[in-house]
Amino acid sequence: MDLFEAAKPKPGDQKDFVPLADRIRPERMEDFVGQEHLLGPGRFLRSMIEKDQLQSLIFWGPPGTGKTTLASIIARSTRSFFLSFSAVLSGVKEIRQVVQEAEEQRARGRRTILFVDEIHRFNKAQQDAFLPHVERGTIILIGATTENPSFEVNSALLSRCKVLILRSLTAEEIDHILSRALLDEEKGMGKWKPELAPEAGKFLREMAHGDARVALNALEMAVLTTSPNADGVRVLTLPIMEEAMQRKSLLYDKAGEEHYNVISAFHKSLRGSDPDAALYWLARMIEAGEDPLYVARRMVRFASEDIGLADPQALNVALLSKEAFHFVGLPEGELALAEAAVYLATAPKSNAVYVAYGKAKRDVAEKGALPVPLHIRNAPTRLMKELGYGRGYKYAHDYSDGVVEQDYLPAELGVRYYYHPSERGFEKIISQRLQEWRKKMSRKS
Repeated sequence: MDLFEAAKPKPGDQKDFVPLADRIRPERMEDFVGQEHLLGPGRFLRSMIEKDQLQSLIFWGPPGTGKTTLASIIARSTRSFFLSFSAVLSGVKEIRQVVQEAEEQRARGRRTILFVDEIHRFNKAQQDAFLPHVERGTIILIGATTENPSFEVNSALLSRCKVLILRSLTAEEIDHILSRALLDEEKGMGKWKPELAPEAGKFLREMAHGDARVALNALEMAVLTTSPNADGVRVLTLPIMEEAMQRKSLLYDKAGEEHYNVISAFHKSLRGSDPDAALYWLARMIEAGEDPLYVARRMVRFASEDIGLADPQALNVALLSKEAFHFVGLPEGELALAEAAVYLATAPKSNAVYVAYGKAKRDVAEKGALPVPLHIRNAPTRLMKELGYGRGYKYAHDYSDGVVEQDYLPAELGVRYYYHPSERGFEKIISQRLQEWRKKMSRKS
């Protein structure tokens, strides 16, 4: 009997003391919810399991997305010996014991899958100790991490594993998991006859932020702390669920008008250079369950549309806030978004690039695909040179300041000035530079 089988509850066990999230954990591939990009028909992980062609893997994704569950399902589906190893509690000594057990199983003709939770917590000595055994195939390593393995796992071990990215569960997937937990009388909460009010269910799905464990823990707490009514039913209302989650429901419909009202208020607060209002609307969205990466995407757009080159760092700050949040997750990642919001609100503003690109798009739409002037075409062949491609081209670096009078637009457009930089922030410097260049090229701005 392997360690995985030994962990299964036996008849008579007080399994109600096992958290709902562990009791309800699916044991078959068909019961697993989410990660269709990996487990859908014909997808990599599903094919690997069905064909029994295992290799070492690292599951990288947010908490509560099924990393541990997937590892155990793989072991069951492939009839492999399953061992679980904690990077937090174990060291090199324990690794040697694991490897010895795996070698014994291999001698019996059975593969060993070693599941390492929080593999990002491995120190260098632990990783080095695993490396030769993974390379020889003594163990098939499946690591789970919420951190970017590129930074947390050494390159030698990483090169021997396939990294699979797990996504946060959708509200619909969370709802499916909750429904199963509510109805299951053996492993779930069904014997307590719970009834989840629609508004409470909506709140629970949104506040779980794609984490099934958070949703199930809150559901279990709500059921166990709610008294049954005269019919023996435990009605889980919104106030009960708020108490279980220790969060308050906010008026915010991610698919309706309030969603657009709040994101509009956030955007206009940034544009209006009000960091306090921007922080308020940011908090409103995050606390109400909005996808933080949606907010990050809106800030990236804002940095390009409303700040542009008045502060060239604004776009970098917005992009880095997205990367920082993705790296850290909730709740700590909120601060990266808040920092970006304050930066964007207090940066100098300019929509000059936005306006300029709009003008260029209109010319393209109205005048079509105008021919590229011959003198700025590339001429890689003799025929192209004979046709005049590249003839008369002036190489800018041959001239003082790297600037030379030369037409770069189609002749049909003539002189066009789409971009008119503002006098704010870095664009003031750009404006002065362009004026000098245009004057040098005998053009009027």
